[in-house]
Amino acid sequence: MAKLRKFTLSYDKKAGDWPLKLQGSDRATKRFKSKSEALAGGVLAKLLGSQGGSVKIKKQDGKIQEERTYGVGMDPKRSKG
Repeated sequence: MAKLRKFTLSYDKKAGDWPLKLQGSDRATKRFKSKSEALAGGVLAKLLGSQGGSVKIKKQDGKIQEERTYGVGMDPKRSKG
């Protein structure tokens, strides 16, 4: 199985937007005006494409709200969901 790419969607206070960043990267893969824009109908799934990946979605205060996995067969075997 291919290595799972890990992303984080969090609030950027300086820019006032929501960047999606690949773990270990300083640059955003994509920036969104709001969290709801990023989570709307398949936007993240389309952005991650066939390679898929895991996205940690944070609240505006920086705490993790949830984690989603995209891509066919990409869920870890011990996943609850």
